[in-house]
Amino acid sequence: MQTNNRQKIAIVTGGGSGIGLAIAEKFVQNDILTIIIGRDQHKLDCAKQKLGERCIPVRYDLNILAEIPKLVTDFTQRYGQIDILVNNAGINLKKEFTEVTDEEFKNIQLTNVTTVFALSREVVKCMLEKKNGGTIINISSMASQYGLPKVIAYTASKSAIEGMTRAMAVELSPLGIRVNCIAPGFIATDMSAKALNGDLERLQKVMSRTPMGDLGQPSDVADAALFLASDAAKYITGVILPVDGGNSIGF
Repeated sequence: MQTNNRQKIAIVTGGGSGIGLAIAEKFVQNDILTIIIGRDQHKLDCAKQKLGERCIPVRYDLNILAEIPKLVTDFTQRYGQIDILVNNAGINLKKEFTEVTDEEFKNIQLTNVTTVFALSREVVKCMLEKKNGGTIINISSMASQYGLPKVIAYTASKSAIEGMTRAMAVELSPLGIRVNCIAPGFIATDMSAKALNGDLERLQKVMSRTPMGDLGQPSDVADAALFLASDAAKYITGVILPVDGGNSIGF
């Protein structure tokens, strides 16, 4: 993973649980100092206890956009170069299309899209200033690969993330910053449990169109993130990588 003796620095948003925690765990296991950002102090404390000294928990609400530049500046002053940014934090809303309010739709876009843009912009400024490259990994969803009912706001947000990934890659790759995206399928997390539990028809549909026949594990996404962040992926940029057991091409 390392190309020199300097320890790499990563930021993982939503790193206190689920996929974000799994990515953070994979990073610290590979000697990457990992800053995890989240809103739930208890989850952050538990993550720190589990991951140890290479994990730096930071409680912050990324919806407070105005403070993001200061947050990133503080990171760079304290830890130096930011090498890896994983935009994982996100929220979902399962609701009939006609019942979703304007405010609910806007809130999903703020958390899932606008914060990704704002944080990425500030981290990229620091990457360019250090002139040492870097890599950004966005997290989208199967909801952006095909139509899913009752998640209109979430689908819109994750489709935006995939479009942003391509636009960012085209603009930033010539400057030495690779940008890629992982599209997890149905992964065994609390978020997917809320979407599937009590909805037997939805669960059966998920399983029937997943060729590998099971839910994925957060560690499956973490393995993909480690690869995309590593020098093994040094010629890969602008891709949307499904980690879904074949769900996106299932029949």
